[in-house]
Amino acid sequence: MAVGSEVSSEVVKYNGQITSFVALSCMVAATGGIIFGYDIGISGGVTSMEPFLKKFFPEVYTKMKEDTKISNYCKFDSQLLTSFTSSLYVAGLVATFFASPVTRAFGRRPSILIGGAAFLAGAALSGAAYNIYMLIIGRVLLGVGVGFANQSVPLYLSEMAPSHYRGAFNMCFQLCVGIGVLAANLLNYGTEKIKGGWGWRISLAMAAVPASILTLGTLFLPETPNSLIQHNNNPDKAKQMLQKIRGTNNIQAEFNDLATANEASKHIKHPFKNILKRKYRPQLVMAVLIPFFQQVTGINVISFYAPVLFRTIGFGESASLMSAIVTGLVGVCMTFLSLLIVDKLGRRTLFTIGGVQMFVSQMLIGAIMAAKLGDHGGLSKGYGYLVLVLICCYVAGFGLSWGPLGWLIPSEIFPLEIRSAGQSVTVAVGFLFTFVVAQMFLVMLCHLRSGTFLFFGGWVFVMTVFVYWFLPETKNVPIETMDRIWKQHWYWKRYVNEEDDAEISSGHNRI
Repeated sequence: MAVGSEVSSEVVKYNGQITSFVALSCMVAATGGIIFGYDIGISGGVTSMEPFLKKFFPEVYTKMKEDTKISNYCKFDSQLLTSFTSSLYVAGLVATFFASPVTRAFGRRPSILIGGAAFLAGAALSGAAYNIYMLIIGRVLLGVGVGFANQSVPLYLSEMAPSHYRGAFNMCFQLCVGIGVLAANLLNYGTEKIKGGWGWRISLAMAAVPASILTLGTLFLPETPNSLIQHNNNPDKAKQMLQKIRGTNNIQAEFNDLATANEASKHIKHPFKNILKRKYRPQLVMAVLIPFFQQVTGINVISFYAPVLFRTIGFGESASLMSAIVTGLVGVCMTFLSLLIVDKLGRRTLFTIGGVQMFVSQMLIGAIMAAKLGDHGGLSKGYGYLVLVLICCYVAGFGLSWGPLGWLIPSEIFPLEIRSAGQSVTVAVGFLFTFVVAQMFLVMLCHLRSGTFLFFGGWVFVMTVFVYWFLPETKNVPIETMDRIWKQHWYWKRYVNEEDDAEISSGHNRI
């Protein structure tokens, strides 16, 4: 049976190259990823800092310092502590459904601008917080920013990029997420050493730096040709922008496909209702399962709670933060490698390699912790560093595959008429399960102990098999002709072709 890894028909080749105009625009837009990564990384760091815990979470601080009978796995089990981390993702989940109509009605640029402004407000409130309420309201504002930015930035990158470099351009978002996590870990390592116990304020407030770059930079960003043709009655503006970003006047083939896609989108008045149609079933399934799978890899557990996790296995405060820096650096390097090879090797190959690497690493981590880490004491130095190496292997697999591809695939598979709705579904599902995983991890660690890693490893096995059988290769396929890959896939063609045949038949009957 053919799995359908490649598109068998001739792929349309568009003219164009990477221009400095496109590169600069995408660099500014991808700053939204730095903020998202920074917010992920910073929360895990500050929640391992003793002055922060003492001020906002005294119960956790007391358990960690004074309760000698409590299990290693349960020291940080606090719903209030996890609420601090996960409140951002609840806000992001709600915000993404407001971001979709803004993106569809006004374009990608206004959504990015709203996201940047919300980030700024959230960073200011978090850094100045003097009680738990200010802290969580600040996180909610950051969540609104994340909701708008994560909905619009991947779309912006995919629409601006030349089709044969779309994978690399879109992966800039995940690369920036990794850079944000690494920057947060480095800053946490430095601020933890500040005498007086106020270093956590700097960590939280410094989110304003990338937020300022995004907000100010967005004022000068061009709108994408896809958005211009959708919102402007004069198609020449979209054509001129397409010529500018491709660096050539010979863009007629790409413009024709863009115009055709725009005409189809005009007949769609309710994109969230239309995405439920049978012919969009492949895209809808991917919009739900890919972000779900991305979260149940367990990566955000590592990102949120890396310092907490390393303290659980016996590392000290500074050593835990340094270990988080190491894992962050590994993630950035592997995402950069993925960016370089994704448009050569293809999406499916990277999913397979990364999936196998993550599965093996998590099984070994779970086995070592089960055998060597009891309820009290820590791992020996040798086993502690072995777990660190295995976590780095796991993060490397994620950085190569599910990290960047989890954002790339959903942003490139939707037709224009349901693109903003589809991206909203993707982001909302991602936020929902980010929240669930964040809220449940410390409880799972307390009750399942080392089995937590076996749980996530099992999901990695499931998702790797799913990708092999059900995800067609999208490498080098122009974004406005992506519907062809589903019509040729061994499984999805039954949904897409049947619907097309029904519409053709209906049209003949009306004639």
